[in-house]
Amino acid sequence: MRLTVLGCAGSFPGPDSAASGYLVQAEDADGRTWTVLLDLGNGALSALQKFGDPTRLDAIGLSHLHADHMADMVVLNVLRRYHPSGPCDPVTVHGPTGTAERLAQMSGKDPATSTDGQFDVVEWQEGSPVTVGPLVLVPVAVEHPIPAFGIRVTGPSDADPSRTVTLAYTGDTDACAGLDTLAAGADLLLSEAAYLEGRDEALRGVHLTGRRAGEAAARGEVGQLVLTHIPAWNDPAETLAEAAAVYTGPIALAHPGAVHTL
Repeated sequence: MRLTVLGCAGSFPGPDSAASGYLVQAEDADGRTWTVLLDLGNGALSALQKFGDPTRLDAIGLSHLHADHMADMVVLNVLRRYHPSGPCDPVTVHGPTGTAERLAQMSGKDPATSTDGQFDVVEWQEGSPVTVGPLVLVPVAVEHPIPAFGIRVTGPSDADPSRTVTLAYTGDTDACAGLDTLAAGADLLLSEAAYLEGRDEALRGVHLTGRRAGEAAARGEVGQLVLTHIPAWNDPAETLAEAAAVYTGPIALAHPGAVHTL
């Protein structure tokens, strides 16, 4: 299983990165590559064209419905619907309650931009697994101002396909029981860390700090921690230091184009 970072900027695109977007890929026993897209925020479609193929997605999982995690879904629809080789077959989009209505709202009233023909929307059911080839996605409800899910993805190890590994993606969340469920035993925790200790203490129930992400990684005994969703006005080194103070395993900062193998 491989994780490719498309965009990792927090809450809005930054000068060096699109907003949230991640590719998860793995091969099955026949050698076929399966591709799941997790979130597609502002600007992430550009990176998807560089690091993947927007016409060959096997499933899309949306953690929640804030624009920085799904705004480019509307223009992904345009790319797939009006491709010179003809419209793509619909791809299944898994998301929270209201996903279909949110996509319709963002696409507007022009029939030419309707997303009806490209996306088959299925709402997440807490804890219910979704199988996509060799990958299994399990949504876990987390704490955010709107309905939001983290996603655990299990699949074959890139180094040893006979071994199963787990990627846990937090989406947007503060510390909560769901976060601990996500992180427990994960080989890689891809964790948002939009807030800073001290500066953002009064803002709870929205985002993690680097320290709270590190604490979740430590409690879950994860194999490695990748910090993402860091806004342009934050110093990533400060976020990294917060996490490293409480988690002693390998830590990396997400950056566009980075590939993490599990």
